[in-house]
Amino acid sequence: MAIRDIDDLPKNAANYTALTPLWFLERAATVHPSRKAVVHGSRTYTWLQTYQRCRRLASALAKRSVGAGSTVAVIAPNIPATYEAHFGIPMCGAVINPVNIRLNASTIAFLLGHSQSATVIVDQEFFTLAEDSLKIMKEKSQGHFNPPLLVVVADEACDPEALRYALGQGAIEYEKFLESGDPDFAWKPPQDEWQSIALGYTSGTTASPKGVVLHHRGAYLMSLCNPLVWGMNEGAIYLWTLPMFHCNGWCFTWALAALCGTNICLRQVTAKGVYSAIEKHGVTHFCAAPVVLNTIVNAAPEDTILALPHVVHVMTAGAAPPPAVLFAMSRKGFRVTHTYGLSETYGPSTICAWKPEWDPLPPDTQARLNARQGVRYTTLECLDVISTKTGEPVPADGKSMGEIVMRGNVVMKGYLKNPKANEETFANGWFHSGDLGVKHQDGYIEIKDRSKDIIISGGENISSVEVENSLYLHPAVLEASVVARADERWGESPCAFV
Repeated sequence: MAIRDIDDLPKNAANYTALTPLWFLERAATVHPSRKAVVHGSRTYTWLQTYQRCRRLASALAKRSVGAGSTVAVIAPNIPATYEAHFGIPMCGAVINPVNIRLNASTIAFLLGHSQSATVIVDQEFFTLAEDSLKIMKEKSQGHFNPPLLVVVADEACDPEALRYALGQGAIEYEKFLESGDPDFAWKPPQDEWQSIALGYTSGTTASPKGVVLHHRGAYLMSLCNPLVWGMNEGAIYLWTLPMFHCNGWCFTWALAALCGTNICLRQVTAKGVYSAIEKHGVTHFCAAPVVLNTIVNAAPEDTILALPHVVHVMTAGAAPPPAVLFAMSRKGFRVTHTYGLSETYGPSTICAWKPEWDPLPPDTQARLNARQGVRYTTLECLDVISTKTGEPVPADGKSMGEIVMRGNVVMKGYLKNPKANEETFANGWFHSGDLGVKHQDGYIEIKDRSKDIIISGGENISSVEVENSLYLHPAVLEASVVARADERWGESPCAFV
């Protein structure tokens, strides 16, 4: 039976449009045309210039028949071109595929082939990596290889010889490519917000990487939710320590346009680079994995600027942060917000929301509470921990282990060309994270391990994360990683690399 509403008013062009984060850029260029949008070394672009450059990119791609149904790969660190690609590529209807620059040539060859990337935008430093990947593809193609259009990005911080070599191999220089585009290109938003905006690949530690497909609707929601849950203000000055190729920079690529903020690009992440950006540019926010926080905490005195000139907000995710590291960061004046998520959920989608009643607690207790993965984001409709045997929610006792599952508008469309994996990951109407955790009395969840990383010793489940956290408490331990090793008596036993 059809559900009746109180009216029969239809959608029309005046009151309904597909959600997309692309409009944020147009608004930023209108509201703050002369405000700094992107800073990279000696180069600075305003929001108006960034909008024009993104339209040029979209136009240049469209002139070469790149549009709906096309994928454009980007192999580059945190540079302006990577930021521009997050708008320019979807503005012509295509899908951005940001590639992890730490992957080897054979893995990148698989990604480029699987995604059928017709265009590759590559930073000059990584041109030979792209070239090696394409050689592998050609060898495997048995004479049916159609090479993609290669666009190389020049960077004054790099060896000019690498650029000369790339141009000699027939690549088009990025700025020349933009010049062929129209700064007033009449881009069109997607007709349907379910249309794909981005494709990102999982690490593929146990099999071929899986292509995570994200839509405009989810990108729009996450771009607004991230600043909301973090308390990020209009005009925030954001430092790119987190790779933009990692879940589209956790959607902060688009969020910074919504906030009309300033993007400070950091080509290579060092503690000195982070501290000097805070001093020079007045950085207010940055995101980083716990390993980066550990680098900042243990930086040499000559590389640090302490006390900090102002409170710097840090969002951490990517691995469970040791409470000892969170404690050390807070002592240096950083305000750390702990989040958790996956490529499949547009990056972080749960937050360890800080409660005022935690303020009077001892700092080490605060760090322990803040080390939990927390509660769902505003735009994630459902989050739970369910039994791997029964599929029922586990009790909120902080002990009963289960799989963390999610449901809502910020869950991916699915894996590209992988129906079997989609069937498994979306079983029973949930997205299955593969992470094992517990639910505490206050409803906050806490990860104990990846399902494949749990150590089963003599029938007992040992959490590698818990053992690592204990090791981090020792003053002589800088970093630690715990894995299972074969044991004749117990089957498996924990082995720590310190």
